[in-house]
Order: sequence, then C-alpha cells, then structure tokens
Amino acid sequence: MNDVKAVLRQGLAGLGLAASAEQVDALERYLSELLRWNQRINLTAARTVDDAARHVLDSAAIVAHIPEAAGRLLDVGSGGGLPAAVIAVLRPEIEVVAIEPVHKKHAFLQQVRRAVPTPNLTALAERIADHEGRDYDVATSRATFALPEWLAIGSGLVRAGGLVLGMEGAEQIELPPGASRHPYPLDDRARAIIVLRS
Repeated sequence: MNDVKAVLRQGLAGLGLAASAEQVDALERYLSELLRWNQRINLTAARTVDDAARHVLDSAAIVAHIPEAAGRLLDVGSGGGLPAAVIAVLRPEIEVVAIEPVHKKHAFLQQVRRAVPTPNLTALAERIADHEGRDYDVATSRATFALPEWLAIGSGLVRAGGLVLGMEGAEQIELPPGASRHPYPLDDRARAIIVLRS
C-alpha cells in the first residue's frame, strides 16, 4: 500500500464518514501500533498494512450508526481495539469503554490511549460477567460472539432506548424484533451492521 492515509480517507468517504486530517493521522498511528504489537502478541489476523486497513474500515462502518447524542459506548471483547479504538478516534466526544479480559491485549489498548492518543478510550481488564455498568447508550462487539448471542447479551448492557450494534458477514441471521440490517461496502464482500433498539 503506497499511501495509507489516502486509502483510509477514500474508505471512510465510501462509508459516508467525514474525517479530519487529524483523525486520519490518528488512525494511521493506530495501524502502526497494531501491526507493531501484532508481531509479539496475537491481536488480529491482519499481518499487512492492507489487511489492517481493511479491519479499520470494517470497524469504521459502525460509526455511522452511533447516534449524535450518544455519550457512553461499551465495546465488549475489544482485543486489538476493533472497533473501540476506531470509534474513539472518529467520535472523540463519546466516552468509549473497552472490555478486554486478556491482559496483553488490555495492555495494548492502554498503549493506544497514550500513543494515538485517544483520551476518551478507557480499557478495563475484566470479563463482561463481572462488569457492573449497564447504562450505556450504545453497546458494540466484533467477532467475539455469534451475532444472535451478542444481540441478546448487548440488550442487557444498554439503557432503555439504547442501541446494540452487531456486525454481520455473508451469512445472514433471522433478525429479532426491533432489529434492522444496514449493508455497507467492503471490498465487494457482503457485510452489514445490525441495529437493535432496546
């Protein structure tokens, strides 16, 4: 990839997202940290800049579905910060809480907060069963649970009227009542954001 920033800008625009030059710079720094740490610990399957940029853009697709008025967002099983770190960069006014029980991955999220920087990102080294906060405006998770399981879990994490956002691949599920499917482009692959209002 010759110009990471150009790929990120183009990909974000394709998702209908307007990002400032500073936000694109921050996403590039995040990509650099992700790939550097990924050489030592398994944060993601991405091993190249191209692959990592796809993961970032895939995670960015969720941002368009976060309400303007949202104040607190919970990302469960954040791993390498996808989508928590991407959301924190693109929506700096939102408090993003990332739950990641694996201590090495949690340490990476702490590094992202400092190096990118993302002062609105808080990483907690705990399991969702031990997490006491249940009053979020939005809950997200990517590739941690089967989608139907996540929608059920997420519904218990948001306040009344809050949103649970899930990510669907080529295999479509039967949506529960109150959920809607929102397809988006990613390298000609079938992808969609599932939005469930609690």
